[in-house]
Amino acid sequence: MISHTFVVLAYKESEFLEECLKSVTNQSVKTNVLIATTTPNDYINNLANKYSIDVVCGKHTSIGGDFDFARNSADTDLVTIAHQDDVYDYTYAEEVINSYKKDPDSIIIFSDYYEIRNGEKTYTNLNLKIKRLLLTSLRFKKLSGFKHFKRNVLRYGNAISCPAVSYVQKNCPEKIFDLVMKCDIDWAAWEMLSRKKGKFIFIPKKLMGHRIDDSTTTSDIISQGIRTKEDLLILERFWPKRVAKMINRLYKGSEKNNNL
Repeated sequence: MISHTFVVLAYKESEFLEECLKSVTNQSVKTNVLIATTTPNDYINNLANKYSIDVVCGKHTSIGGDFDFARNSADTDLVTIAHQDDVYDYTYAEEVINSYKKDPDSIIIFSDYYEIRNGEKTYTNLNLKIKRLLLTSLRFKKLSGFKHFKRNVLRYGNAISCPAVSYVQKNCPEKIFDLVMKCDIDWAAWEMLSRKKGKFIFIPKKLMGHRIDDSTTTSDIISQGIRTKEDLLILERFWPKRVAKMINRLYKGSEKNNNL
């Protein structure tokens, strides 16, 4: 039987954590749930007890290190690193498991998503339209295992939403995430995985909600200008430096979509 785990990566005392826990414990199929944290506290423990969820505690080294710690805390075929601010629809796990049954040689399986802004669901905007356009080729399963098409969805920007991704553990390296980057750790991970054998399976259904909030880590990093520098580093893995700089200037405009 195929097993799946949501590992909720919890940090300090997020007001949205309980909403996330409700969504991952209310799935259409049986799945496991863990909370992984490097900031253990009573708030997290009380919610864990309320929903009968085990908590695993690690030592913070970097954002990427925290992500790998969370992913490797689970012992199941499939693992989703759930961000504490986000929510998962009732059939998310079921759709991922069904996709894995059809393509067990996949590396990652990920869905489309919607944004949550001021508590309201936003299903389409310019940023989401661009990402869906970039992912067009992966709608064709026969193309999803070819290196060219896996890399093509990444060469103009990060079209894959990190919290929408489930990892096929047997096909993934033990360490996936960059230990130095603060913003583009996911994009860097997809770039690395795109060079490995295996499929990127895209489920073109909006199965989870990614919260856009001024208090999130991503918004804070954008305000410091870190994202722009890291974007250029990733783009240079796909393009000559001059071209990468041109794309980066255009890509920088998408940062405003992370602001309310």
